[in-house]
Amino acid sequence: MKPLIGITPAMSLDTLPHGTFERHLLNRAYVDAVVAGGGVPLILPAREDEAQVEDLLEVVDGLLLSGGGDVAPARYGDAAIHPETYGIHPLRDAWEFALVAGAFARDTPILAICRGIQVLNVALGGTLVQDVADQWPAAVQHRQQELGLDTDEVGHEIAVVAGSLASDVFGTDRVGVNSYHHQAVRDVAPGLVTVSTAPDGVIEAIAAPDRSFVLGVQWHPELMFERHPDQLLPFAAFVEAAAARKLTGALR
Repeated sequence: MKPLIGITPAMSLDTLPHGTFERHLLNRAYVDAVVAGGGVPLILPAREDEAQVEDLLEVVDGLLLSGGGDVAPARYGDAAIHPETYGIHPLRDAWEFALVAGAFARDTPILAICRGIQVLNVALGGTLVQDVADQWPAAVQHRQQELGLDTDEVGHEIAVVAGSLASDVFGTDRVGVNSYHHQAVRDVAPGLVTVSTAPDGVIEAIAAPDRSFVLGVQWHPELMFERHPDQLLPFAAFVEAAAARKLTGALR
């Protein structure tokens, strides 16, 4: 049986003529990438009852943290909210932080994308740059839509650290990525290391060397893999790690 991959969705308030509803939202590309990588996707809706985290982590073989709005700055010690910080959702923050803590403790494989890398880093004790354009001496445009580039186009290259998990996944020291973010990892959390950077030094990927598979990426490989096959590699490696964990659990 293929490994079951839990994916965290975004949350949105939708007002319609017949009422106002809070919805869980997920870009289909995440599901398509997990399926293409060999996994079975399962959406993990946010709940106030964090005790359900343990029940879900008993079921899933891997955790995929998806993109979306910003993490509340108070969670990483910033008292002020930058004017460009948006989309803060306390329930989603609490839910995903609990999932990260549980998955990290269990050594459940984790793939964290865009907001996901930021959640992963802050949940484990790191900090963020609230607005790259304002707070980082950037030589790179990290919001490529402002350059007129499509979602599956390369916005810039990243440098991959030799001997790292990112190097194992991609098999090269340079990778072309898209770029759709205004925040980034500042101080890397204890237990995590930087495994890729942009030309301006912005952190593009982090990993946990003492875990079976924990990889956070700042770009969106799920939007690129159909046009750029190398962008399926993180999903394939993640699903492979989840499959190995599933097999290990079955043998206990």
